[in-house]
Amino acid sequence: MTVLLTAAGIWCTVEARSTSASAAASNHALTDQPATAEVTSAISLTLNKIFSYTYDKTDVAKNAAATLLRGHARDSYEKLFAQVRTMAPSQRLTLTSRVSATSVQQLANDHAQLLAFLDQSATRGNSAAPETAAAQLAVTAQRIDGNWYITDLAPR
Repeated sequence: MTVLLTAAGIWCTVEARSTSASAAASNHALTDQPATAEVTSAISLTLNKIFSYTYDKTDVAKNAAATLLRGHARDSYEKLFAQVRTMAPSQRLTLTSRVSATSVQQLANDHAQLLAFLDQSATRGNSAAPETAAAQLAVTAQRIDGNWYITDLAPR
């Protein structure tokens, strides 16, 4: 009986440790609500800033991106925004983006992966009727010196 109880105790200990070492257990998005709220807020503000602009003040969005994006995200954004800067003035384009929902899929240490849903409204020229669209983005973020930066962006 002692051998069976010892074996059962060892088995339970091994199972408990393997469960706590799993990917789900290390995903703080599932267990740390304040950290999840922090990354959600920071990334939502960033996306609102970099994907909103007026044709005569595109520098505001470009400067925000230079400050808040890193790595591949910054490179991709600069290529895309170069086109915006040339086309927006001739079309008198104004774009307003607002994050409507986010889902933190993975949060571990200073690294996060999110899915963000944006509502976008664009007006061209003197048009009173805005064109609306929705967008989905897969976002990778990293916390550096206490601040969250987007390191990768991909449309979904």
